[in-house]
Amino acid sequence: MRVRGEVGGSLFPCDDWSLLLSHYLDSDFISAGMPPEDHRRLFAPDTSTEAKYRLLAPWWERVKHTGYAQAIRHTLRGLYDERDLTEVTVHRIAEKYRALIGQGFYSHVLRDKANVEHCQVNSLQRIFMKSEQPDLLRHDLSIVALSSGLNLPYVETDSGKTADTLDGWLAIIDWYFDEYGPQAVAVKSQSAYSRRLDYDRVSEQDAAPLFSRHARHGDVTPADLKSLQDYLMRYCIQKATEHRLPVKLHTGYYAGYGTMPLHRVRRNAADLCPLLHDFPDTRFVLMHIGYPYQDEYIALAKHYPNVSVDLCWAWIINPAAAVRLVKEFLLAAPANKLFTFGGDYIPVEPIYGHSRIARLGLAQAVTELVETGWVAMEETPALIERLMRGNANETFPTPLGLCKGSDHVK
Repeated sequence: MRVRGEVGGSLFPCDDWSLLLSHYLDSDFISAGMPPEDHRRLFAPDTSTEAKYRLLAPWWERVKHTGYAQAIRHTLRGLYDERDLTEVTVHRIAEKYRALIGQGFYSHVLRDKANVEHCQVNSLQRIFMKSEQPDLLRHDLSIVALSSGLNLPYVETDSGKTADTLDGWLAIIDWYFDEYGPQAVAVKSQSAYSRRLDYDRVSEQDAAPLFSRHARHGDVTPADLKSLQDYLMRYCIQKATEHRLPVKLHTGYYAGYGTMPLHRVRRNAADLCPLLHDFPDTRFVLMHIGYPYQDEYIALAKHYPNVSVDLCWAWIINPAAAVRLVKEFLLAAPANKLFTFGGDYIPVEPIYGHSRIARLGLAQAVTELVETGWVAMEETPALIERLMRGNANETFPTPLGLCKGSDHVK
């Protein structure tokens, strides 16, 4: 899509240098006060480079020290050899942006520049997206539409299958796992954006009539819909366990702006405890450190044998908080339960900048532990290798047909 220069929708609103700013950093612009119409024009495909820079300039100065902006600044230096985004450099950046895009540029950015062996990808377009570059881009199986975000029309469009009974729906779930489970690296749910993570035990006998009513008429109460979602989520987790797939769960901070119910975010860690207890054979990977309530996730990883914590996205939400998390995690929980990087971007280029921040932050955290005497210097090479590659290798399966390799950054 990028190579063909296609644009459209929220994923790729334009095909120029401003696309680099369109994921995450655009929310900082709005938070700083950028008018919505200026925001729209900044990412419109028909706005000129000069006009885009004029729209951007006053807000760039306000946000340039946030983690989101620092990832972009590292990307400008590492990929385009430009120190900053200015009225002069923006034209060179625009040219270099276009020159970089071509066949194989994902591999160039990820492997040659960012030194990332491969990525785990969550498709925003399909429940499972077969990869054209399976050794580089390994895909999650998304269970949101199948369970806690129950979406019958979407699943029918995606799979060509439909059901009006619970047995029929479970057969569709089984089909997804049988068809794509061997090719997947994990399953993933972002349902924390739409509901609490309190997945209660619900019997199949109770769930069956709820599904039938929902499928035929949609006339279920919010409480009944929650019960149905709870049953389906637990069913999907059991299927993931049978297929030996880790279960990734979004926790913590919300992408975007103006919608985050912080009281619900604060409950996420506690809400998960019954699920962690009831599925002891499932490897749960809790994403994004639960920011801003990261202490609770250290406690979960320390207490529950089946919990790991992933700093995916966390380094650019708040680099200082991620440094603190690494230090406190290593002094509280087993080191094999922490994954220290995940790019988490839609456009590939900012992953370079994010990887730079992660390396700097990890180096700072380990250095401070050494300087204060908590970690011996001679232990650091093995510890860093574990955090950056080893833990991912031990936890995530190698999709069918691929050689075993390491995840995350080298």
